[in-house]
Amino acid sequence: MTLYATTVTVTGGSSAHGRATGRAVSPDGALDLELRLPRELGGDSGGPNPEQLFAAAYAACFQAALSLAARRRRLDPAPISVAATVTFGRDPADDGYRVDVNLAVRWPDADPDVAAPLVARAAALCPYTKMSPPAISLSVDGPL
Repeated sequence: MTLYATTVTVTGGSSAHGRATGRAVSPDGALDLELRLPRELGGDSGGPNPEQLFAAAYAACFQAALSLAARRRRLDPAPISVAATVTFGRDPADDGYRVDVNLAVRWPDADPDVAAPLVARAAALCPYTKMSPPAISLSVDGPL
């Protein structure tokens, strides 16, 4: 059962290359931005790139899933933060490209024996982890 669906259309811009000079637009206008290739890939870094957008969406989804899991245990999810690192590189299997994700979950002052199973539960709840399984690290040391 679909709960939500959206469409974002990307055009190629001046270089006819969506990653380098593209424009991403949603039909409702909530998303309307220029995409730029990162400097590391030969671009000008003059705007967000697809990996940054994917990292933001992934981190938001995982943080929401962990927040839900914490609330179900009557724990305060306010201090939880999730940093998603998305790496874009070559796939040695076929010389194409691949994207990998690493998540750094920070839950200051949480009991590791309580937090770790909830992080695992969040991984089961978050649809992004089903699409692209991440490596996950958990830090519970000190306040933010």
